[in-house]
This record gives sequence, C-alpha cells and structure tokens, in this order.
Amino acid sequence: METAAAKRFSCAAASVLRDEPVAGTATHVRTWMLLEHSGPWGDDALLDARLPDGLGASLKQQAKTYRAKILLARRARAKRDPERLNVFVADAHPRLPRVEHGTVGDLREVLDLDLSSFREGGSAGLEPYDGALFCVCTNGRHDACCAEFGRPVAMALDDAHPEETWEVSHIGGDRFAGNLVVLPEGLYYGRLDPQRAIGVAGAHVAGELDLDHLRGRSSYPMPVQAAEHHLRRRVGATRIVDVELVRHTVDGDVNAATFVVGGATYAVRVRTVLDPASATRLTCKAHRDNPIPRHELLSVERTS
Repeated sequence: METAAAKRFSCAAASVLRDEPVAGTATHVRTWMLLEHSGPWGDDALLDARLPDGLGASLKQQAKTYRAKILLARRARAKRDPERLNVFVADAHPRLPRVEHGTVGDLREVLDLDLSSFREGGSAGLEPYDGALFCVCTNGRHDACCAEFGRPVAMALDDAHPEETWEVSHIGGDRFAGNLVVLPEGLYYGRLDPQRAIGVAGAHVAGELDLDHLRGRSSYPMPVQAAEHHLRRRVGATRIVDVELVRHTVDGDVNAATFVVGGATYAVRVRTVLDPASATRLTCKAHRDNPIPRHELLSVERTS
C-alpha cells in the first residue's frame, strides 16, 4: 500500500521528469528587500507571519508601488530573532548591482526607508554592503518542495558561507526547487542539491556562472534571460560580467535582444510559446493546469 508521502504530488519531481528547461524562468524584479524574521512564515509570508499589526499589508503595498520583492529572511539555524534585526535592500541593476544593509529594533522602522531614492540610484537610508547574499527559498508552507529541497541546500551553504547565507520566503518557481537567488545581481539558480549549491556559490565568488542551473537574471524579462543563456552557451561566456544587454525589443511573441560580448555585438531572437497541450500542475498546491512557457531560439547573429 502506498503511503501518503508516496502519493503526494511533487511539482519539482514532475518538472524534472518532463525535462523542463530552467533557463528563462527567473522572476522579473530589480528591487529587493530582505527582513530578518525567524518565522513561522505561513503560505503568504508578509500576511501570515507574526509581524507587527498592519506591517504585512503595508509591505505588500510597498512591494506593489516600487515593483519590489520583499522577503522574510532567517539564518538556517536560527531559533529566535536577535534584538537587532538585519535589513537588506538590493538593486539588481545589470551593470551596477548594489546592496545596502542596516539593523532595526522594530521591523516597522523599514517603512521609513526611501525605496524611491534607492530605485533612482540614491540611498534607501542604510549603509553600503560589500558582499553577496545567498538566498535559499525554504518556504515550505507555500510549497512543500521549497522546504524539501531548499532546506538541505540552505544548511550546506550555511556551513560553507555562514555570513552570506539566508533562508528566505517565496521567490517564485517552486517546481525548480532547490532554488537560490544571489544578490545583488539577482541571479536565480534552480534544481540545486547541497553539492551543486556549494559549487554555484564558489563559482559566484570567483565571478563565474553555472549555466547548467542558471534560471536567469531577475533584472531582465524572462525571454531576455533565455536569450542571454542561449548566447552564453553559444560563445562560451561564463563570467558574470562577460555579457551586457544593450537593447531589447518586442514584436508579438518574439523578443529581440542585442548583447555585447568581448567587444562583439550579437543579436538574439527568441519566440515565447504557450502550448495548451503542455498544460499541467506547475506547483504542488495548484488547483488547475497551466501551459508551460517555452522560449524557442530563433537566431543568434553576430552583427559587429
């Protein structure tokens, strides 16, 4: 007789079985905020966690106003929150990514941060932070796969990079768990296990990307992420700074992206396909099937 665990649908396992590409699947967002809160987080962390009254709704509104992703964060081995809570804001600018950091005694103080100035290149009111943030999604109440695959990754990274590693609430793409976002660059990685996560982190410190697990750069729309990935594969460009986007246009379902690589210019065209026949459950909690977006490479052309 099958156990309940054996019968449980796993969106991550299903994604692997259908050999779904991870490239071009990162959430499109440039402004990030991490707020230390040890949990529990619940399904919708900002609304379900035990935050001060009204703070979650206010943060939701800020996220909408500034097109930001606001995450709750904790250390992998945290048992309770410290007296001073860490706060990070990050700009995943494709050329000038940056992070600011500070601590607060009450999370309501983050409502005073100037995200408008920060988005324009100024300060949010915190101090510059020189370092990477390895953010592992472990929000199991949102999706069981995030905890099942994310927690071992977070523990391994915490052992190897304790200052840089944080568990975070939902970042998007449950079916690609274990999921990691590296800030400030906004680099999403998926289908990580502990060993692969250690490799990705080590590569990042050395300025390199792991293209096998790279979902995309969050500052770009998903089709552009896919275009960059195809180009990097084509020319063997694995350093983070190797490729720069200089132009992006959209014509119906076709995205055209122009990149500079080592002084050469390349035009990459991809078509986004939503085939109704591919519809399936994309998360563990999904109540209906949805088609799987696919970014089909049309051409890669060196133009100069």
